[in-house]
Amino acid sequence: MGRDGRGVKPGSDSSIEISFMYQGIRCRERIALKPTATNLKRAELHRAAILDAILRGTFDYATTFPNSSRATQFSSTKPESTKTYLERWLDRKEVEVKASTAEGYRKIITHRVIPQFGDLPLSELSRKRIREWLDGLTTSNKTLSNIQSCLRSALDDAVYDERIESNPLQGWTYQRREAPKQTDDVDPFTAEEQQAIQAQLNGQGRNLIQFAFWTGLRTSELVALDWGDIDWIRGVVRISRALTQAATEAETTKTTSGQREVKLLKPALQALMDQKQHTFLAGLEVFQNPRTGERWAGDGPIRKTLWQPALKRAGVRYRRPYQTRHTYASMMLSAGEHPMWVATQMGHSSWMMISRIYGRWMPSADVGAGSKAESLFGNNDNTMTTSRLKGL
Repeated sequence: MGRDGRGVKPGSDSSIEISFMYQGIRCRERIALKPTATNLKRAELHRAAILDAILRGTFDYATTFPNSSRATQFSSTKPESTKTYLERWLDRKEVEVKASTAEGYRKIITHRVIPQFGDLPLSELSRKRIREWLDGLTTSNKTLSNIQSCLRSALDDAVYDERIESNPLQGWTYQRREAPKQTDDVDPFTAEEQQAIQAQLNGQGRNLIQFAFWTGLRTSELVALDWGDIDWIRGVVRISRALTQAATEAETTKTTSGQREVKLLKPALQALMDQKQHTFLAGLEVFQNPRTGERWAGDGPIRKTLWQPALKRAGVRYRRPYQTRHTYASMMLSAGEHPMWVATQMGHSSWMMISRIYGRWMPSADVGAGSKAESLFGNNDNTMTTSRLKGL
């Protein structure tokens, strides 16, 4: 980069080299100045003026460096557009990241970033432009964060590829102040609602939903489950893969905590025993779509062909299938199961998330709380205890 990372350095005894990015190309030009401290400072100011002109789209290479061989090159070369670079970047990511992640990137880049900045030269994509665009979007902070995370990753690669000099999103995040949410998404089914739903199902559909209610698995984990994942001796199911809508085959879970063993409670174990007659002999997926005889292709087909009709027939208020996971958590916590155990079963790395999301279902301390510690560590000598307390 040059002197102290400022883009200038001595070129020779009688010249100073200036380095900068223009139209996605690293440019190095020399100016006829002795590399004294004063002249190096002048060169830094000259470089700053060049960068400002590039940002504003007024930079003329031939005028600034008339004797440079680059002048002719840039007079006829069209700068690389944001659209061109990002489309190549998406193609690269297809083989570098998981299918679900690549699909998320493609949606953001194709439907949001390119329509806004596609025709803009990549080198002119500034923080100011991005901030003004984000400020005008009517979307949640979570979506804003996803957009910035994707774009930041792409621009990091653009810096590495020497297409731009620096990432305008580096060390900065745009976030809009949001009003507190009035309600959350946790809306579990009561025991009566579960029974009503199950009464409208039979065969593989009933087994799938019963297993979902009593294991708390994500839908993507349910459809990726194979019979080889069941440990009949220890009474657990090993979770290590997930199958999302975007993927063509099951992939490892996104987090280490997501790879876990879930205890097979009696209703879940019974669902597996009933499911054996349908798919066990094939030795592959546990749950199949009865209409196709193949593994479920994700949440969509389950919701449309199985879940929605069952809730409608049962007269149960509609909630998405993911609420079976929330139902499992609320049942376990309401029954007094340890939050850390519940967190482990559900694939959370910490019980703090369990406390934050499901705190209302965690039983309050009873009137006898503390009595065990009192009897074990307390002093029966009231006089001594009182005197000790006075001394504190």
